[in-house]
Amino acid sequence: MDRIAELTDVIDRHVNGSGIWTTALPRVSLIRADQASAPTPAVYEASLCLIAQGSKRVSIGDHSVVYDAAHYLLVSLDLPIVGHVIDASPDRPYLCCKIDLDPAMLADLMVGEGSAVPRADLPVLGVYPSDPDLIDAACRLVGLLDRPETIRVLAPLIEREIVYRLMIGPHGPMLRHVATAGSHLNQVSRAISAIRRRFDTPIRIDEIAAEAGMSSSSLYAHFKAITRMTPLEYQKQLRLQEARRLMLVGGATAGTAGFAVGYDSPSQFSREYRRLFGAPPRQDIDRLHSAQQA
Repeated sequence: MDRIAELTDVIDRHVNGSGIWTTALPRVSLIRADQASAPTPAVYEASLCLIAQGSKRVSIGDHSVVYDAAHYLLVSLDLPIVGHVIDASPDRPYLCCKIDLDPAMLADLMVGEGSAVPRADLPVLGVYPSDPDLIDAACRLVGLLDRPETIRVLAPLIEREIVYRLMIGPHGPMLRHVATAGSHLNQVSRAISAIRRRFDTPIRIDEIAAEAGMSSSSLYAHFKAITRMTPLEYQKQLRLQEARRLMLVGGATAGTAGFAVGYDSPSQFSREYRRLFGAPPRQDIDRLHSAQQA
């Protein structure tokens, strides 16, 4: 059995229907879809996404890419992305493994390697031809789910191998810049972390800029160039997606969810929610529940 077929088999064994499934592996999620999906906004953490079966389109602003079992997706920063599965069926479901990247592990590997950081003119969201060694390592990592007693010792070793292979791959220069203190990518990454920590409270651009080690004007310019949105627009997406989760999973009302994520005006919350998700809160959640039941 080739490694992609083996990855398909292990993912299929460890998911119980369509959705995103957390696992005993701290930074690994498994995803299944039995049919093509509508475009859905989400914030992707810096991560590697490996499709075992099916295909998906992801977009940030006007930049759009498609990946499948012959290509992997690499996201260098926490980014607001619109994604939708374009190839899936009950007989041949979309199956994907998502591995979040550990920034401390990346920085440690860079220190150990000690080489200079090359220039990087690569996109922060990129698709690359599959690497057999990378697929092999990912297959071994996900395969630990069949032997949970080995996860504590072996998972960090295989994760480290995966990060190293990404560092020496075509996207390596971009990852190195993200991990290099003082680079614009590193500063924007710190700004993103600051916004995510307190997304439900009003933010001051000058305070976020200070945490990132930038001027307000520099933060605004580089943040928008990298994420295709302003810091306030980024915060708005975080708020609306968390509100959606509270209603869908926690059963919160629209008013309660809006207030919980920082909205004082129910009408403003409903208006901005509809603009992002294409329907008012209650209608959107009813539609999602109906899709889950189907």
